[in-house]
Amino acid sequence: MTLPLTVSDDVRALAPGFTYVAIEAHDLVNGASTEASSAVLDDAAHRLAVRLDGRAPHEDPHMTAWRETYTAFGSKPSRTRNSAEALAKRALSGAGLPRINVLVDLYNAISVAHLIPVGGEDLDRIQGGMRLVRAAGDEDFATVAGGEETVEHPDAGEVVWRDETGVTCRRWNWRQGPRTRLTEQTTCGLFLLESLAPMPVAEVEAAGAELAELLEKFSPGARISVGAAR
Repeated sequence: MTLPLTVSDDVRALAPGFTYVAIEAHDLVNGASTEASSAVLDDAAHRLAVRLDGRAPHEDPHMTAWRETYTAFGSKPSRTRNSAEALAKRALSGAGLPRINVLVDLYNAISVAHLIPVGGEDLDRIQGGMRLVRAAGDEDFATVAGGEETVEHPDAGEVVWRDETGVTCRRWNWRQGPRTRLTEQTTCGLFLLESLAPMPVAEVEAAGAELAELLEKFSPGARISVGAAR
């Protein structure tokens, strides 16, 4: 991995069972969603339904752990769901999973199939390294509200991913900012798969391996490295 990634001690203290797998990929080919990427999403929704077997997403033990962690840093998990729970809820509804672009479709599919929060960042838009920290509350989070670009600030103590410029994702893995998101022009990406106990480390590693295989399939010739779970 060429991009520095760190998790602060106070985040580790908040969630001692936290583990993540990072995938760095170069020479990717992205574009509008295709029939093939849509098929991957449909398969993920089917796998999710089998996995839950009639339960609601928040009843899954891994999602329960995320809800407890969100509560611990002051967020309301029923209002600001982690990205995996939000996607799972949509997958099981009549709305179905969104089609964004090929790369986002692929990582969303892995998130839904494994019930693991997964994020994707454009490496060329990240300034410096990525850090998972508890916010002071004065950091900038560039976003869009009501169709207009705006700057928000996280709550003090909120867990955020950030780079040297500002926050890239609020409430750990709730809402990504547009500054570093994967677009149809993205050629280099960072993908983060995040888990908490009781999910076995082997499962998040398997999800990472599956995502790497999908990236290789949809971007033949891409240079992909998968970091060890940390």
